[in-house]
Amino acid sequence: MDNQLITEIELLGLFNLDSVQEGLKVHHDAEPEKVAAMSRLFEKGFVSQVDGGYLTDRGIEAAEHVGRVVSLLKS
Repeated sequence: MDNQLITEIELLGLFNLDSVQEGLKVHHDAEPEKVAAMSRLFEKGFVSQVDGGYLTDRGIEAAEHVGRVVSLLKS
């Protein structure tokens, strides 16, 4: 798995699935790889804005999968 995918997965894991009305924003002065990863998540239809925003339906599904994998790995 390449670093770009890992960063995208990490960002998806930061979203609070208990409140889909709670978004995330990656500021322009954040680490360049995080800015680029959030932009890719937007292009793929996972988030509502190029710099983050809210999870789309597709993003919620992906973040739920990320959460399940993390939970399985921790058990």
